[in-house]
Amino acid sequence: MFDFEKLDVYQVIKGNNSKILKFIFSHPTLDLYIKDQWKRANLSIILNLAEGTGRMTSSDKKHFLTIARGSVFESVAILETVKELSLIEEDLFKEFYDSYEQISKMLLGMIRSYST
Repeated sequence: MFDFEKLDVYQVIKGNNSKILKFIFSHPTLDLYIKDQWKRANLSIILNLAEGTGRMTSSDKKHFLTIARGSVFESVAILETVKELSLIEEDLFKEFYDSYEQISKMLLGMIRSYST
């Protein structure tokens, strides 16, 4: 097992990714650019967490976690746009939003743990 797989935040992100990607793939009317950008931002969260966990120095780890958190913010902005376009139900929007908020807080805790 890799170190990042042991993290609680990884498990939360992995579950969120699955739900978000299923939503994206099941909505063919969603604009292709929005779909592509949301997929990229969403996957960037987990990929940067994994890559950062494998880095050797605290500053490298912190850098990749910061990028992952930025991708959370990007994903939330896209989610809110999708809501404004009435392309997602309120309860599902809230579920996704709350999950992103939880991930953001968990990543921030990790980032702060690497601060000098």
